[in-house]
Amino acid sequence: MTQPLEESAGDTGSAGKHRNPFAVWLGLPIITLGIYHLFWYYKVNNEARNLDRRIAVNPAMAVVAITFGAFIIVPPFVSFYHTGKRIAAMQRAAGLPETCSAVIGLILQVFVFGSGTLFYQFELNKVWDRFGNPAPGTPVQIVA
Repeated sequence: MTQPLEESAGDTGSAGKHRNPFAVWLGLPIITLGIYHLFWYYKVNNEARNLDRRIAVNPAMAVVAITFGAFIIVPPFVSFYHTGKRIAAMQRAAGLPETCSAVIGLILQVFVFGSGTLFYQFELNKVWDRFGNPAPGTPVQIVA
């Protein structure tokens, strides 16, 4: 099951930020008492939308799903899974093979010390590496 796609997408999107996966996974969340994880989650989903307009996501709702959605248990898991699918779609838009597995990311997040974040950032960095790590917001050519 892939992310829903909007009708049209241009040939360009905006680059996101290449981040240190270990800082994203452990360092910054510890220093900021977990706040950075929410910031990162918003940014990753926003970068997905900005890279390829066919990727339908509301980054703020994704954050709501992993925070307040936890009160009804299921939404954080669904949201984290869909974020993995979005990263795979980003890899496809960059002309890369889809190596990001949402299932593996979810399993790592739930059962291996929250390391799904580490996995997702490694996979996301492949997209930015493909474009030569341009400055965030720089227009990049995507596969239509």
